Amino acid sequence: MKRSMLCAVMGSVLCGGAFAQEAAQGFYAGVSLGEARFPNACSANAGVTLSNCNDRNTTWELFGGHQFSPNFAWEVGYNDFGRVSSDAVASVGGSMVAGNAKVEATAWELSGIGSLPLASQFSIYGKLGAYYAKTKSSTSLPGVSTSATNHNSNFTFGLGARYDFTKNIGLRAEWQRFPKVGADFTSKGDIDVLAIGGLYRFQ
Repeated sequence: MKRSMLCAVMGSVLCGGAFAQEAAQGFYAGVSLGEARFPNACSANAGVTLSNCNDRNTTWELFGGHQFSPNFAWEVGYNDFGRVSSDAVASVGGSMVAGNAKVEATAWELSGIGSLPLASQFSIYGKLGAYYAKTKSSTSLPGVSTSATNHNSNFTFGLGARYDFTKNIGLRAEWQRFPKVGADFTSKGDIDVLAIGGLYRFQ
């Protein structure tokens, strides 16, 4: 009742601000879809030549967390960065043979999020946390096949923006970097992600 009276007196600015603060709290879950870039995925070992290699692929993430206030939240997520593949030519026993090479990666992450509301339903945010990744690489040539799997952890960070359509439903767009994923023998390198996601807040 008091809020309705204040809205009538002060107008939409007060009502919009109250909505934003109420919406940005509670447990939430969501999914995002975007593009992952593997900058080092098309780098080959000595004696191997790669061609038709694209270092970008579709990525998706399932995430959930808790927004303590309009400014602070924690979040856990599972990322599938997809697979990068290419044709490969290598020298084996003095002869050149053709085959293919593949690199794929997934990662769990735990991050803290700091948000800055800019308007009644719009805010920008930054992410800082840690990831635990699994990287697989393989090379298949006639008579020669190699594969390697590696697990590693490191920090992760990103920037994004969120728009809350209602108290329960929001849309966000973000850029995030996962530095030094993998190992030297699995094309170790940064992974950059650009994604758009939707979230549902449980209230």
